Amino acid sequence: MSPRRSIAVAVSGGRDSMALLHCTARVAERLGIGVVALHVHHGLMPNADGWADQVERSCASWSLECKVQRLAGKPAKGESVEAWARLGRYRALAAMARAAGVGLVLLAHHRRDQAETFLLQALRGAGPAGLAAMPSQVEREGIVWARPWLNQAHETIAAYARRHRLRFVDDPSNTDPRYARSHLRADVMPALRKAF
Repeated sequence: MSPRRSIAVAVSGGRDSMALLHCTARVAERLGIGVVALHVHHGLMPNADGWADQVERSCASWSLECKVQRLAGKPAKGESVEAWARLGRYRALAAMARAAGVGLVLLAHHRRDQAETFLLQALRGAGPAGLAAMPSQVEREGIVWARPWLNQAHETIAAYARRHRLRFVDDPSNTDPRYARSHLRADVMPALRKAF
């Protein structure tokens, strides 16, 4: 008998990733595919232990395998916290996926995330590759990273989470104006939506 095929979902514990995990688990069960939740504990926020616990509790209640990895160290002086966390997160996700024997990792980025990424890249003076923003699918070092909700509206995902009464955490850094993406989301995007 061949081993059961599995896919992984990167889960921060926030609304979007918890909704993707829940939706993926429902579809995968019908298809006979296993689902593994991958959570990276960045160690940057006081509530990070609670976020990992929340993800593990949800996975237990949905009978899903859950792997958690804590990042070692911290950003060097002058290093971007966002860049440090992103690099460490993808390394940890890849390591956990390989350990689980999974070659496909789903990410919960959606249309608003894509728009923010494009604007941040444009403001940094990125060239064509940077302005292409996030690909819907890419393979790196034997792992396929896919963003199945890249064309979904944030509001649609929020409605899904409400409909299924999903529990999720709110990361305060998402509204902290010290971070470029948060500042863009809170101050710039509403003005652009209003203007256009």
